[in-house]
Amino acid sequence: MSAEIRSLIDQIRQSSALLRRRLDWDTATKRLDELTALSERPGFWNDPQEAQKLMRERQKLADGIAVVQALEKDVSDAPELMELAEGDPAMLADLESSLARSAGIAQKAELAALLSGEADGNDCYVQINAGEGGTESQDWASILRRMYVRWAEKHGYQVEELDEREGEEAGIKSATIQVKGENAYGWLKSETGVHRLVRISPYDSSARRHTSFSSVSVTPVIDDKIEIEINPSDVRTDTFRASGAGGQHINRTDSAVRLTHIPTNTVVQCQMGRSQHQNRDEAWKMLRSKLYELELQKRKSVADAQYADKSAIGFGHQIRSYVLQPYQMVKDLRTDVETSDTGGVLDGDIDRFLSASLAASVAKEEAS
Repeated sequence: MSAEIRSLIDQIRQSSALLRRRLDWDTATKRLDELTALSERPGFWNDPQEAQKLMRERQKLADGIAVVQALEKDVSDAPELMELAEGDPAMLADLESSLARSAGIAQKAELAALLSGEADGNDCYVQINAGEGGTESQDWASILRRMYVRWAEKHGYQVEELDEREGEEAGIKSATIQVKGENAYGWLKSETGVHRLVRISPYDSSARRHTSFSSVSVTPVIDDKIEIEINPSDVRTDTFRASGAGGQHINRTDSAVRLTHIPTNTVVQCQMGRSQHQNRDEAWKMLRSKLYELELQKRKSVADAQYADKSAIGFGHQIRSYVLQPYQMVKDLRTDVETSDTGGVLDGDIDRFLSASLAASVAKEEAS
């Protein structure tokens, strides 16, 4: 058995054992059987909301168990496949390639198993705001929004646009999207912060290099399991005419809604719905999400500048740097993960950064 294949088998074996422990295997398999039996009972779908929640739990358990079983089968089948492939370089190469893919799946499953926070499994809101730099930063904010939309699409998530303020010449001043799917918040939560772009500006006739900043805020969509109490008297409601496209009804009436939580000066707005009622409901969900995020920060005793002192969106506060000129490099300033594939990153290939941030945050928690 080659050293490479032996190393891959050991890696997969260790990963599957770790995943078994994190799943609490006996408890997980028993719970899966309970949920399967429950879903087959008459009247299970009489309460669609509760039924969907249980089915999501069942699917998550089933997926986790299936991954472990597949990894364990790869390990158990490897010796026999090695024997069959003995003396055949092509078969050995195929086996090594197959095991390498399984090792990659195992590594990703290990990271997904770390998403155990109270709201990690929830949908999330991603809010992007242009910072210093005028039109250039507004264009950068638009590029960032596209990056997150592309990432979501590649992972099978749904994206809904909730709010947008267009720039005067190009791009956007701000936008809020909702990313819907399992663990959306858990994966994207580390994207909160300031993102810095260095490039030759397409809006500069002298073709000079410009530095632009935009901020990203990621907050979870709060479900019924998480209680957030808001005193209605603490919230100011303003309505205004929607600025974006959305049909004649939106353009004729003051259907857009802005909510301001006075004690924390937290502001959210929604204008993409077709009625004021729809926008008001979504804005309240967004407000609960923002206040929950503030509460999480208090629990962890972490002073996030974006909320604590409303720091400027500019140099010195960035979490990631995207350099397109004079060289090609994207670097996360928290984990030192970097890549020269700037085109891929801006097209949504940000998994390497998300995985590194998740692993680093878990390691920090375990060490504390």
